[in-house]
Amino acid sequence: MAKVMILMGSDSDWPVMKKSTEILKKFDVDFEVRVSSAHRTPQKTVALVENFNGACFIIGAGAAAHLAGVVAAHTTKPVIAVPINATPLNGVDALYSTVQMPSGIPVASMAIDGSKNAALFAVQIIAVSDEKKRKKLVQYKKDMVTEVNAKDENLQKSISE
Repeated sequence: MAKVMILMGSDSDWPVMKKSTEILKKFDVDFEVRVSSAHRTPQKTVALVENFNGACFIIGAGAAAHLAGVVAAHTTKPVIAVPINATPLNGVDALYSTVQMPSGIPVASMAIDGSKNAALFAVQIIAVSDEKKRKKLVQYKKDMVTEVNAKDENLQKSISE
């Protein structure tokens, strides 16, 4: 079974990153969640990355947000970064840090606090070789269409009343 590692620079990132776990559960994707700092526990971070036998990483970090780059430097697996709004710069600093990786160290970067999309992207990676997950993604997108159409219908009713 494909597995995803969710790695955060601090436990204060959990309220944002928890949304990833909700999506992964919805798609029956196994995951583990860890806290490790690129700066304060670099050896632990490298050990977690090197010993992970899964599909990809979802990395949440704020401020300098070096964690995704450190992880990407130590693996050939996909790394999905979630810049966290954790500073007076409202996450823009973390966003710039994740999208400005040097050539040869790719990191897919989501929107600030975009852990839900990070999990969906991880599911898409897994679905390339897992037909069951692919079918669930197709249904998920169909369900979104139904939800939006229902919201529009409700809005039209409320406007006409």
